[in-house]
Amino acid sequence: MSLAAPPHHPDAPRFRVRPPANWINDPNGPFRWRGRYHLFYQHNPDAPVHANVHWGHVSSPDLARWEHHPLALTPTPGGPDEAGCWSGCVVDDGGVPTAVYTGVDRDHVGLGTICLARAADPEDPALTEWTPLPTPVVTGPPPGLDVVMFRDPFVFRHGGRRWALVGAGHADGTASVLLYDCDELTDWRFAGVLLDGTDPVAVEAFGTGATGWECPQLYAARGGAWVLVVSLWDGSPLRTGYLTGRLVPGGDGGLRLEPRTGGRLDHGRDFYAPAVLQEPDRALMWGWSWEARDQEECERAGWAGVLTAPRVVDVHPDGTLRVTPAPELDLLRAAEPFVTAPGRSPLPEAYDLSVTARTPMAVSLLRSAAGADLTVRLDPGEGTVVLDRSGRPRTQGEDAAPVVVRVPCHVELSLRVLVDGSLYELFVGDRAVITERIYRRPDDVRQLTVPDGATVTGWELVPPTHG
Repeated sequence: MSLAAPPHHPDAPRFRVRPPANWINDPNGPFRWRGRYHLFYQHNPDAPVHANVHWGHVSSPDLARWEHHPLALTPTPGGPDEAGCWSGCVVDDGGVPTAVYTGVDRDHVGLGTICLARAADPEDPALTEWTPLPTPVVTGPPPGLDVVMFRDPFVFRHGGRRWALVGAGHADGTASVLLYDCDELTDWRFAGVLLDGTDPVAVEAFGTGATGWECPQLYAARGGAWVLVVSLWDGSPLRTGYLTGRLVPGGDGGLRLEPRTGGRLDHGRDFYAPAVLQEPDRALMWGWSWEARDQEECERAGWAGVLTAPRVVDVHPDGTLRVTPAPELDLLRAAEPFVTAPGRSPLPEAYDLSVTARTPMAVSLLRSAAGADLTVRLDPGEGTVVLDRSGRPRTQGEDAAPVVVRVPCHVELSLRVLVDGSLYELFVGDRAVITERIYRRPDDVRQLTVPDGATVTGWELVPPTHG
């Protein structure tokens, strides 16, 4: 089955991962197996609401063409995941792809268990069947830490051993990432706290207010740095953050992160719960973008949520995040660009646009008869990019003030805009990303306006013709 999800609506993304219908949230377990990328996600197959959580499943040969597969994980009646198969990862365990995920039982009060499920046929490139183990490998948080939130395992390798992170929150309001030694995947040992929210670098990067750190992810970057990614849970999932630093020996034979710097992972309001795939020469990241519209509209549409385009993530020499669209996304570009010069041009429903500014200027992406244009202002001298959607108030009551991103000043400032229906992803050079959901209104016209003095090239997104 192709990725396109009928019936088509202009707001419905066509080239990013989402199920044919109903609900999607966190991306889970990005995994490379026998020449294919596999990506799983939280999914309610029955309605566009967050409930009845399964694992959906897609795979791709090239990060551009995606194929839907049957549900990978389904709650087991009477089992540790009967109330939901929540977030986790997928690892190669001795030649057998194995899902490591959060099981939620009927008495769920915020504390999950860590469950395993194995691919029924490792020789199957599509990995269409999975068999859950009946007993969790971790039945709950370690004693003595007063943990009230415990979920989202992430497995990684360091020092020739296998380790796992688990997101946590404590009764006193402190967030943390717990560490486990799981060199044998069926035998986990608590190995201490990797990092908690009282760390001064974390406080400077994230501020205060998050009572738990969800979906911890860790990847190795250039120069020996490690990058910890967390979703900052404060009752309203709006923020994600990163910290870069070193892994150093910790107590109880474990590890701890010694952070150097950190900040916002995404500067938009519609990005959460990212998942990372560590490859030998790079790390890839996907995030979840929820709907910034009323539940009644989601129910009428029959779908809710989408995953972002894959991003290559690394660090700059100063320890700040380096992030760019995966180069495989170029496969979605039409053979010829629809715009190559400043001026006014109609915009398709899905496009890939590059703009380079050498002087302060504004680029318009949507024109409104009411005067509420969607614009991006670039100022290379000040090192600022401003996404102005102030004339488009949020249906969920969020602040509609412009989104401001600051990057190092340069002679020129580059912007790459990936738009797929209502999903807008703005890459400011390789320094920052803004992810937003923008829904077209009846008086909106998709029109690009770029002033003289800029360099612009744009391609419509089309299904790849190869393969």
